[in-house]
Amino acid sequence: MSQLGILHPGEMGISIAASAINSGHQVCWLSQDRSDKTRARAEKYQLIEIDSLFQFCRICEMVISICPPHAADEVARSVVEAGFKGYYLDANAISPQHAIKIGQMLEANGIQFVDGGIIGGPAWVPKETWLYLSGEHSEEIASCFSSGPLETKIIGNEIGKASALKMCYAAYSKGTTALLSATLATAESLGVRGELYQQWDMGDKDSSEQVNRRVRHITVKAWRFEGESAYSKSPPTGKPRARRVTFTPIGSNCVRRYSAVASPSMLGLVARITSLISPFATRAINCLIFKSSGSIPSMGDKTPCKT
Repeated sequence: MSQLGILHPGEMGISIAASAINSGHQVCWLSQDRSDKTRARAEKYQLIEIDSLFQFCRICEMVISICPPHAADEVARSVVEAGFKGYYLDANAISPQHAIKIGQMLEANGIQFVDGGIIGGPAWVPKETWLYLSGEHSEEIASCFSSGPLETKIIGNEIGKASALKMCYAAYSKGTTALLSATLATAESLGVRGELYQQWDMGDKDSSEQVNRRVRHITVKAWRFEGESAYSKSPPTGKPRARRVTFTPIGSNCVRRYSAVASPSMLGLVARITSLISPFATRAINCLIFKSSGSIPSMGDKTPCKT
């Protein structure tokens, strides 16, 4: 039996903790400065409460970091400062280069680092959520979830590989949803959203409802994606750096900031489609930014965009 620590068990973190408990391990959580919702989750699944980070790092053999991407550095530094010595899994949606940087910092302080990438929602159903792992100590982490329902897969010893897979998967899944949201915003601004739905439903009677569910589902957690899309300025390969597209889909009294990572080719596609659809597209979307070769293509609205 291992003693795992999940610093802040949110909706994803608590499901990871449940899989570890289901596999015969104990899971601790840090209660200091946490919300009532976090406490309720931890108590429901009988996580062991610890109110001091120093005590937490002394007791736990493994620490699992699952947090908004922008906080990954801070969380890693905090366990170093608290004197943690053990296995550390960073399962956040960060770039491969970012994972390598965090790993180097932790390894320099005697901590065994494992890179992780989670694909899927909270892990309550078998075969639906996968934790991909890379690094020399991946097996030690994977063994903590042997009974599921979280699925694990080791994809190599190279730090950054698991984060790379997550990054590429998210570029497609979030990028296509970004394009869909932009299309809906444009259709609404031009007064043809209803007709667009009718056309989609000719091919599949549930198509428009599926579109609505997809957009509603993603906007609830879209605030996390800005950090997820903040790629390192120094990519781990010599290939072109991923670019960022940021916009605000508008519709049905709902304005959400949505950020997604896309390749330069995807951004070019979005630019062409959006500019062809309507010269008012950027007004409807509010901000569709293209950073490629230091220039921002004209999209019909000259108003500067803010990131």
